[in-house]
Amino acid sequence: MLRKLLIIITVLSGALFSAQAEKFSDESVNYNIYFKVGFIHKQAGRAKLILQNDGNRYSAALYARTEPWADRFYRVRDTLLSSFDIHTLAPVRYQRIAHEGGRYAWDIIRFSHDGNTVNGDCKRYRRGKKDKETSESTLSLTAQGVTVDLLSSFYYIRSFDYLSLKPGDTRTVNIFSGKRKELLKITYLGKETIKINKEKVDTYKINFTFTSEGKKKTSDPIEAWLSISPGHIPLKLVGHLKIGQIQCFYAP
Repeated sequence: MLRKLLIIITVLSGALFSAQAEKFSDESVNYNIYFKVGFIHKQAGRAKLILQNDGNRYSAALYARTEPWADRFYRVRDTLLSSFDIHTLAPVRYQRIAHEGGRYAWDIIRFSHDGNTVNGDCKRYRRGKKDKETSESTLSLTAQGVTVDLLSSFYYIRSFDYLSLKPGDTRTVNIFSGKRKELLKITYLGKETIKINKEKVDTYKINFTFTSEGKKKTSDPIEAWLSISPGHIPLKLVGHLKIGQIQCFYAP
């Protein structure tokens, strides 16, 4: 849940949602991550998202870490890297480098496109808490239609033409992680005013649902509130855990 929440902070073509060429400028965006249960509302981590225009492609990076107090329970140091086409926002290469709870994982996906078919050649490295050696495996993923990775999805979502949407409008796209293809369903819920940094701001509210190919939910829904300003930076995200919530807030 934490990883997916970061990434939505961390699609589409067609009349409902459309990607716009060269929409994004170079940027660096920061988030504070909180754990909330009952009256407890404590900062548990932070994340930085960086985007650079390399000419024909965007290069994006997400760096996330837990706070020192949270390290004692479950230490996280994650890096996500994505390269995607500047005009179509279609991913070219994706990496996830994760150090979580003493475990190490490195996923590399290279994308190729053949008409409406998208292929992902995945290489995966794993090392458990007590392992001395790192295992290596490969995996092939295939999808039909619009396909994103866990980081490039962030920019597809921000590229939507929200003025043309009505509450309840949805769209489902393919999303490749290092181990499987999932379906990402995005539902527009309408405008909502929220408080960020003690100020009231108008936002577009969205709901995200991840499911496997067998239509089984792979995580609880995630809610996001995006700025109505051009660029639609996510200002707040909430993911539900078995106990409590993970909340992310934009930190200008």
